[in-house]
Amino acid sequence: MAKQTVAVDALTRLTRALEILPNVGPKTAQRMAYELLQHNRQGAEELIVSLQSALLQVQHCRLCNTFCEGTECTLCADPGRDPKRLMIVHMPVDVASMEQAHCHDGLYFVLMGQVSSAQNMDLNHIALDKLVNRLQNNDIEEIIIATNFTADGDATAYVLAQLLKNFPAKVTRLARGMPLGGELEYVDAGTLAQAVYERRQVK
Repeated sequence: MAKQTVAVDALTRLTRALEILPNVGPKTAQRMAYELLQHNRQGAEELIVSLQSALLQVQHCRLCNTFCEGTECTLCADPGRDPKRLMIVHMPVDVASMEQAHCHDGLYFVLMGQVSSAQNMDLNHIALDKLVNRLQNNDIEEIIIATNFTADGDATAYVLAQLLKNFPAKVTRLARGMPLGGELEYVDAGTLAQAVYERRQVK
């Protein structure tokens, strides 16, 4: 007997779509869907237009791998940045945190993720190949590992330290003044700046 296909109504599809957002479970997604449909349909339409525009226009910077429109982001294209120092971070939001702290005037590389110690150290979802390409044939003198001080951040830092052994540049990591379990996105600018200034050499 053929299996019947159960039709999914539009409200259920919207709710399930909202569940893909970080930290949004079924109940929260349902409340968001009700809010958009009942009180803010104009906002929902703007969300649709903005999302479609971003999907078409936003891509990865060819040098640092962050999100941007065009082939290079504004920081990579800025001649005032120090090209001899490269800071490796997890996500674009970490770049924003560093820039707000005014503690790094070099360039960045964004991994777009981190290594999960709970998932057998899978490296497929971070841009290691692109990082290696970025480091070849350049005059970088120092590579700063600016990963979170969490289990996954430490695992990522370990992988990076092993990878960077073969490169001539000095390798450093943020100082342990960062709170244990801390993510760069949530650390205040003063603590973040101090962690950068007191970074320790790894290699």
